[in-house]
Amino acid sequence: MDNNFIVNIGRQLGSGGREIGEKLAACLGIDLYDKELIRLASEESGLCCEFFEKADEKASQGIIGGLFGMRFPFVSDGAIPVTNCLSNDALFKVQSDVIRRLAEEKSCLFVGRCADYILRDNPRCVNVFISCSNEERVKRLCQIHSISEHEAEEMMNKADKKRAEYYNYYSYKKWGAAETYHLCVDSSVLGIDATVDFIEEFVKKKLRL
Repeated sequence: MDNNFIVNIGRQLGSGGREIGEKLAACLGIDLYDKELIRLASEESGLCCEFFEKADEKASQGIIGGLFGMRFPFVSDGAIPVTNCLSNDALFKVQSDVIRRLAEEKSCLFVGRCADYILRDNPRCVNVFISCSNEERVKRLCQIHSISEHEAEEMMNKADKKRAEYYNYYSYKKWGAAETYHLCVDSSVLGIDATVDFIEEFVKKKLRL
């Protein structure tokens, strides 16, 4: 456990953050967790994945039961009483416990989900934020989703707003602000692969790997 280290990546939509995270994790020989956290949180809590998917990287909006029914499905048989209430905050707590457990068990890389804040007391963390020029982000999203530039811009704005609200709400810090992270990188400057190399070198130097 003492030798474990964590890399946390925040990212703008279309910045290539997920791809950079995957390649960086491979270079460092560690596991990456992004959407996988939803499945793990579901398994550990017994709650249906749907709850975590609905609340994924969304700030608390009070009781979410009213949004999609007051009966909460479990992975196992039965359901909690209809009088029970389940909030985004409760789901965040479950996911946070999963992140802390994984960080104790092994070295790994987390994409989003306030992992840098959740692991703020861990001295073996490197927190990185990946941004990108709007032009490159739009281009990447158009290619990936086969959408128009206008649709890509709307997708970007919506996703960034959601991520910022989620991060700012739970961390009490500012999403994307330089002072929030150890390193902020514009992936459009060096390109994906060179950005991976740059971050890898930074991680190794900071943690003395």
